[in-house]
Amino acid sequence: MKSIKIKGSERESVGKKATKALRNAGQVPCVIYGGEKPLHFSADELAFRDLVYTPAAHTVKVDLGTGKVKAIMQDIQFHPVTDKILHIDFYQLFDDKEVTMNIPVRLEGNAPGVKAGGRLLFRKRKLTIKALPDNLPDYFDIDISKLRIGDNITVESLLKDEFTILHPETTVVVQVKTQRTAVAIDDDEDLEGEEGEATEAAAAEGGESQE
Repeated sequence: MKSIKIKGSERESVGKKATKALRNAGQVPCVIYGGEKPLHFSADELAFRDLVYTPAAHTVKVDLGTGKVKAIMQDIQFHPVTDKILHIDFYQLFDDKEVTMNIPVRLEGNAPGVKAGGRLLFRKRKLTIKALPDNLPDYFDIDISKLRIGDNITVESLLKDEFTILHPETTVVVQVKTQRTAVAIDDDEDLEGEEGEATEAAAAEGGESQE
């Protein structure tokens, strides 16, 4: 998984007044949990651009000057009006300790079932997994180029030894369902075929009776 580098300044836990001053200076107050004690730091808001404003999942390497800490983002708070980042919580990673993380799903290809009039339903855009940090995937890439109407792809087909997917194996990730309009069109075509056959049969009977 791609790791984003963030340079921050370690700080003691600060009060509301000091926190407001940091934000006014363009800094984002952060805290890293999961270690021996919480680590408080701040970093320039622009440093989080590639971490926050992307659908991809990333780990981060926070350079605090006194040392580097590997972590993942756990929670983020935005200002309700300006959407500026107010605070970010991170969770420290250890190479020998599994972590739980949401991994985005990407679809590849075009489903034949959609071209045939079906509707693509993307049920799970993210999957929660548990794995060692080095085994965390960037994405789940799913090929939908063979999905016909009525087909689906479930969690079972995505299982690997490197991680545990925390959803039932029968969980549907993506599927192609029949559109109601498509069903109506099929019924009309069948009806027209039956009427055509009936008309031909009547004409044949009429011809025989005339003879």
